[in-house]
Amino acid sequence: MTVKMRKYEASDTIPAVNIWNQVVEEGVAFPQEEKLTEETGKVFFEEQSFTGIAYDGETGEVAGLYILHPNNIGRCGHICNASYAVRRDLRGNRIGEMLVTHCLKTAKEMGFGIMQFNAVVRSNTYALRLYKKLGFVQLGVIPGGFRMKDGHYEDIIPHYYVL
Repeated sequence: MTVKMRKYEASDTIPAVNIWNQVVEEGVAFPQEEKLTEETGKVFFEEQSFTGIAYDGETGEVAGLYILHPNNIGRCGHICNASYAVRRDLRGNRIGEMLVTHCLKTAKEMGFGIMQFNAVVRSNTYALRLYKKLGFVQLGVIPGGFRMKDGHYEDIIPHYYVL
């Protein structure tokens, strides 16, 4: 598989919604509890500052995505935030790393100065390892900041990266 990156298009809605909903259903990474529909997903992906799509360059199949948007407004509007999702059956193929590095480049090009992750769940060891590898700085720990699907609470570890 040759993975390539591009901007979201309306034709990506259904596969992007399916991938996003896989993460929501797992209940271990995204704060959202409601799944997207085709209609709500299209609006959601289009309203982001940027939605990036990882796809198989040979088949065109969507392999993953990210959303990029401001983390706050006004005097903090230079800080952005992002979320990443890789199709369940393709995880472990460094697609997540491609999504994050593309996102960092895109955020910088869009004029953001800092990437901030508000809620990286402590048990998300793959994400934590990747963010450390890419040079993100951990800000501390918020004990019990994330309610897992099964109802127990996990710590979250905010991160930042200077673009």
